[in-house]
Amino acid sequence: MYRRNWRCRIHEITLAGLRAIVLENELLRVTVLADKGGDVVEFCHKPRDVDFAWLAPRGLRDPRDVAGGAADDAALFHDQYEGGWQEVFPNGGAPSTYRGAALAQHGEVAGLPWDAVIVDDDPDQVAVRLTVRTRRLPFRLAKTFRLVSGEPTLVLEEELRNESGVDLDAMWGHHIVFGAPFLRPGAKIRMPEGVRVIPHETAINPPERRVREAGPWPMPDGTTDLGVVPEPGTPSDIVYLTGFAEGWYEIADALRVEWDAKVLPYVWMWQELGAWRDYPWWGEAYVVGLEPFSSFPTNGLAEAVENGSALRVPAGGDRTLSLRATVLEER
Repeated sequence: MYRRNWRCRIHEITLAGLRAIVLENELLRVTVLADKGGDVVEFCHKPRDVDFAWLAPRGLRDPRDVAGGAADDAALFHDQYEGGWQEVFPNGGAPSTYRGAALAQHGEVAGLPWDAVIVDDDPDQVAVRLTVRTRRLPFRLAKTFRLVSGEPTLVLEEELRNESGVDLDAMWGHHIVFGAPFLRPGAKIRMPEGVRVIPHETAINPPERRVREAGPWPMPDGTTDLGVVPEPGTPSDIVYLTGFAEGWYEIADALRVEWDAKVLPYVWMWQELGAWRDYPWWGEAYVVGLEPFSSFPTNGLAEAVENGSALRVPAGGDRTLSLRATVLEER
């Protein structure tokens, strides 16, 4: 089979026994796991040798390897969490039950194999389309990753379809996490004007937390500056950002993420900075998640339905979504 080693190119590899697709152009190399969630496990800016995909300490593991694992709907996600960037659908956060369907942590699509077809393969652009059907709810989700020659941007176009004859609710999000060595103390996080912060109702690592009050970004309580990445050992926390007239953020003057804020009007900001000394982090994680989401909080679909933030998809209906991740020029 003919393969290019210049401009745009695309090829298949195997990682930890899993099928993966590598997309490249002159500036970026992106690796997507077809056999696990369509996860982005590499997003490398070649000129600087900077990979924006954080790798979890335990690394990539085949989700089919479950020997010795106790039954636990939350641990199911952590057992196979390699870091990087996951699709979260149709449940966000904690296990939840919706209309009789039991949904695990961040279930279902992050742990499923996706069908993958290369749809563009020429020097000007490359693209792969991944498709999956959820198993406990009747949805079909497709996403296309694309790189264009000479552009430092990963483009993601998505199509969601309710294949049933009844209206359904869902939580839809992108679990994008940044960590060391890219992420460092003092790095800046920028958001559009008008964004507001909603604290989680309880501390996620009791009794410590960073934010207790709602208020404007980046300092909801007038003292805690969420726009600056803190030092290792700072208390773990999660907050929800809302009020996006435009969906975008920038981190460390290095990467800009853009999305359709009409579909995903929230960003979950998760901070695990080494303070959590027990399972599942053992003090080893130094990460900040900036996760565009349709709904909140991280308590599962049933609560999102109750608070009115769940994404409604009519019978036989479709929803579309686009995201872009662009490496910024050095400032």
